[in-house]
Amino acid sequence: MTTFDVRIGINPLSWMNDDLPSLGGETPLELALTEGRRIGYEGFELGNKFPREPQALKTLLAQYDLALVSGWYSGRLATRSVEDEIAAVVPHLDLLAKNGATVMVYGEVADSIQGSPQPLYQRPRFFSDARWNEYAGRLNKFAEYTRSRGVRVAYHHHMGAYVETQADVDRLMSLTNDDVGLLFDAGHITFAGGDPLTLLDKHIARVCHVHCKDVRPEIIRLARNRNWSFLDAVINGAFTVPGDGTVDFPSIIARLKRHGYRGWLVVEAEQDPVIAPSYAYADKGYRTLRSLVDAPLKEAA
Repeated sequence: MTTFDVRIGINPLSWMNDDLPSLGGETPLELALTEGRRIGYEGFELGNKFPREPQALKTLLAQYDLALVSGWYSGRLATRSVEDEIAAVVPHLDLLAKNGATVMVYGEVADSIQGSPQPLYQRPRFFSDARWNEYAGRLNKFAEYTRSRGVRVAYHHHMGAYVETQADVDRLMSLTNDDVGLLFDAGHITFAGGDPLTLLDKHIARVCHVHCKDVRPEIIRLARNRNWSFLDAVINGAFTVPGDGTVDFPSIIARLKRHGYRGWLVVEAEQDPVIAPSYAYADKGYRTLRSLVDAPLKEAA
């Protein structure tokens, strides 16, 4: 019998957006923490309104009886040395480690267009074996360092970045070692044209963190046909919470159960809170995941 030891957390994107501060910019962090705890979430990922001093963060989360899930790190290993990246990550790594987080969300932002007005087809790519190998080598060394500090890299495949598609993830996983964990994001891989279950079946042994993001396919089609930027797609509602889109979360949770995944399931769906009210959508995402996690395996399949 495998053990399905998971906790359900949330990213504050449901209330406020890091890439688009105008979305929920007026919402106080305290409201997000209060509502998240009331809904039933056990922890939060970091956002731009959280304190960055370890003790201050610990004190704040303790007031709401919440755990620190993890936190996004904007990495630049595609363009800078391992030594420079390690020097840059130390404050963030300390913040995570001293607050009990065991994974770090690594997002490659070098040359990324996720926050720019450029159409998604202009995303950066590694066009040679040499570039792929160089990048993977740097990532391996960087991940070895963070893991030595008790925090494993959870590599985030992401729209608008070097590692976006299923083929990109396959290539990266083949070139890196076990120190590099995979952050599985159902929404991003669907947007990128991949199949979440195929990706899970292939790389589930490396998955150390899970972002539960649903999609609205009609918006994704518009984004592709009209050459929208990533932020245009977000504003227009490409993403939503589990249970509100078309991603097959019952099968995803069943796969994770069968494998004995241990870690966090994180609701993360960047939307405009004026159109998608924060509490209602965060509650829907939680209730969807809770019912799937608590269901007997045969019912969750």
